[in-house]
Amino acid sequence: MPIKNRLAELLPEIAAWRQDIHTHPELGFDTTRTAALVAEKLRAFGCDEVVTGIGQSGVVGVIRGRSDTAGRVIGLRGDMDALPILEATGAAYASQTEGVMHACGHDGHTAMLLGAARYLSETRNFDGTVVVMFQPAEEIGKGAKAMCDEGMMDRWGVQEVYGMHNMPGLPVGEFAIRPGPLLAATDEFFIEVTGHGGHAAHPEETVDPTVVASHIVLALQSIISRNADPIAQGVLSVTAMETSSHAYNVIPQSVRLRGTVRTHSADLQDLIERRLSELAEATAQGFGGAAKVEYLRHVPITINATEPAAFAAEIATSVSGGCGEAPLIMGGEDFAFMLQERPGAFIFVGNGASAALHHPEYNFDDEAIPAGCSWFAELVERRMPAA
Repeated sequence: MPIKNRLAELLPEIAAWRQDIHTHPELGFDTTRTAALVAEKLRAFGCDEVVTGIGQSGVVGVIRGRSDTAGRVIGLRGDMDALPILEATGAAYASQTEGVMHACGHDGHTAMLLGAARYLSETRNFDGTVVVMFQPAEEIGKGAKAMCDEGMMDRWGVQEVYGMHNMPGLPVGEFAIRPGPLLAATDEFFIEVTGHGGHAAHPEETVDPTVVASHIVLALQSIISRNADPIAQGVLSVTAMETSSHAYNVIPQSVRLRGTVRTHSADLQDLIERRLSELAEATAQGFGGAAKVEYLRHVPITINATEPAAFAAEIATSVSGGCGEAPLIMGGEDFAFMLQERPGAFIFVGNGASAALHHPEYNFDDEAIPAGCSWFAELVERRMPAA
């Protein structure tokens, strides 16, 4: 099945929605304008039910098929939020909000799901119910969980859930997926290193927390290289160091380290958390200081269920003529929370030779819209064929 003709016809209109969202980006849960636009469109399409304020600012639309003999319900998810980045695309529709831009393509994801919702509302060529879920706060890893915590899956009886993300470097309109782990769990840690401050001219009278923190940074790198299975996928990065004093002639009292851990297995995640605390505390103690560790687990591993992933790939092949195998990715995705609640799959659609995600010159390629919309629509029609 090629790109659906109706969705190809709608490309200029859907692209206009996308560009409007791009011009007016919003952060986190503060997606008031975007959510209002989404709800307005869903009502205009004739959705049977439109509910706002799910997970603070999420929007849910319900589309019932021509029949419902099997009681099937499929959820489709799109994300709406942007990033705190100063845009450098030079696009005519560039962000009008200083320091905020759609640098990850959520404007495109929202527009593609809206396009699919319009098509499905017009045709109703399926047996069952579609629940389209537009979530806020993906970039801070909290929106999907907030919607799930409000009972979204149970409220509408969602049985399977599917999501999509664009992928720079993959040809426009092509797809890639893999069963099992796909994106990493994303954790954050803080290490408060305490020493004994004093005058920089008399280090012998101090316990220098900067030196202690530096040794901790180096020691932590041994976790992946010497404690973890070499075949396992893991990243540990210390990304910030801040001292309690900024004077050039003062040895500070304390230093605060911050970083992230990315893993594709729960066992490795547990190992890193344990060893991180052990090494930080023991290293600090060895220098006469102390270290206090705070370890936060934000987003779980994104795990595609085997059969839904195979079906998603089959639909992608029917739409674009093929579906490649996605690599394991160390980035995280809060769609993982939805996949913990229901079986389903997360797929990538090509964005061509664009700038990388989260780059100030990134822009979603509107030519990917027909393929993305068609994948959503074809999945529904094939997963729940009309009676």
